[in-house]
Amino acid sequence: MSLAGKTAVITGSNSGIGLGIARALAGAGANVVINSFTDSPEDHALAAEIAETHAVTARYIRADMSKASDCRALIAEAGVCDILVNNAGIQHVAAIDEFPVDKWDAIIAINMSSAFHTTAAALPMMRQAGWGRVINIASAHGLTASPFKSAYVTAKHGVVGMTKVVALETAEVAITANAICPGYVHTPLVEAQIPDTMQKYGMDRDQVIREVILERQPSKQFATVDQIGGIATFLCSPAAEQITGTTISVDGGWTAL
Repeated sequence: MSLAGKTAVITGSNSGIGLGIARALAGAGANVVINSFTDSPEDHALAAEIAETHAVTARYIRADMSKASDCRALIAEAGVCDILVNNAGIQHVAAIDEFPVDKWDAIIAINMSSAFHTTAAALPMMRQAGWGRVINIASAHGLTASPFKSAYVTAKHGVVGMTKVVALETAEVAITANAICPGYVHTPLVEAQIPDTMQKYGMDRDQVIREVILERQPSKQFATVDQIGGIATFLCSPAAEQITGTTISVDGGWTAL
């Protein structure tokens, strides 16, 4: 399968899942726009590395996904958006009666509202092109819940619901909308948490991964960014033309419990 001639915009994509998806789509021939709010030399270097490695056009565009205007400006500056991957997200953990209001507002804005704004801006481009893919990175927490994650769970459930609405509104054109729902994925952010968790619980690395981090993931294995990238690429393929308005769980059996 080739995505040559298509352009993918991936939010929150200078590391982790977003970067893995950007590389996978570029590997399939798509031009890519990567994004974060940092606008560092390293961000631009990542785009250059993707372009050189995969012989595609790759650009970095700064946009703060907590701001509606930035979300829409990202799509406008991209100029074309055949594939939209809404991946940007943050997390905060606290009991609901102690949850900081500013953290609630930020998580709802970045994890959920940003996907509304980018999708609203991208859909006219997709309709004009006669083809499009909206891929929302939700979470196992878009299908189930955990204590102390009220904002994150609320946002991810909202993303799943919005995915279904977009799919229904585009059902008669060659545009699909789906949500990938990962469990725990091995990213640099997760890796950085392991040493402190080992110290906190007095456990070795394998114990921490199996008994603490992956407690709810029956496979006791992380998903990988390459696997998420592969699924995103599949959703852009002809084989996925009739897959729309659904969720794809990549959670080692978490939501089967």
